[in-house]
Amino acid sequence: MSFPQHRPRRLRTTPAMRRLTAEYRLDPAELVLPAFIREGLSEPNPITSMPGVVQHTTETLKRAASEAVELGVGGIMLFGIPAERDAAGSAGTDPNGVLNKAIADVRAEVGNDLVIMSDVCLDEFTDHGHCGVLDADGVVDNDTTLEIYGRMAVEQARAGAHVLGPSGMMDGQVAVIRQALDDAGFQDVSVIAYAAKYASAFYGPFREAVDSQLTGDRRTYQMDAANRREALLEVELDLEEGADMVMVKPAMSYLDILADVAAMSPVPVAAYQISGEYAMIEAAAANGWIDRRRAIEESVLGIKRAGANIILTYWAAELAAWLKESK
Repeated sequence: MSFPQHRPRRLRTTPAMRRLTAEYRLDPAELVLPAFIREGLSEPNPITSMPGVVQHTTETLKRAASEAVELGVGGIMLFGIPAERDAAGSAGTDPNGVLNKAIADVRAEVGNDLVIMSDVCLDEFTDHGHCGVLDADGVVDNDTTLEIYGRMAVEQARAGAHVLGPSGMMDGQVAVIRQALDDAGFQDVSVIAYAAKYASAFYGPFREAVDSQLTGDRRTYQMDAANRREALLEVELDLEEGADMVMVKPAMSYLDILADVAAMSPVPVAAYQISGEYAMIEAAAANGWIDRRRAIEESVLGIKRAGANIILTYWAAELAAWLKESK
């Protein structure tokens, strides 16, 4: 029996050989750590559906940011949970609100050694849990919401955020935020557009993480899981409006979308490995059904392979530590 001279298995013979011939490699600088801070906590509060993730106090958040710097993590994405909510999400535009204070605290702690990103959205701040204010019929009012987003963006930039992440999927949000930032003198603050954000069942644990008040769903403004071409339209619109980076969210079930966006985007492409993706792997590993470390590494590498330049993952710090160990 004859075999072809080229045998791919020769390049898989040892760990050193596999490492040498790997087509894709992860780097801590590509990772962003999502982090939650809750107003009024004296101790970090564990999130039961996301083992290992907590709602931070000011001090533990600053320590997490410092650790991220030490590990070479690229950035941190901040989410705030206020003590009080109202229909307009007023805590989001309050200069002394929990998220704006957290941005300032983290910036004072790490300066420019870590890219500080912040969430520009109302869902954590409203008493109804939607990403925008509601009209008299209980429907999200796109244009009124945009005006609030503009004010939120300026306050977050003033607090010290390097990058702002409008995640509400309101039409025109990038343009409004870019204009508001420029008018306020924050031309150097970047915008990472949640350009293709889908209405996903995998956000469940995040609802606990931010103590969401939502009833119902967000399908009238987040994308339908059945739509692929529409994602490119959303990305194109955000690019036209001035987005400096674009994001696909979630990652796991939308790797085809991520690959499509990566193939056409002239700016860096991010993907968010969301709470449900994290929770499933943690739960399966806790039951002994999968190898935890290998599953984490494989899942994040798959996101990189699909085209992401930036990966938001709750394992950012742990994964960065593993990558440092392996060098």
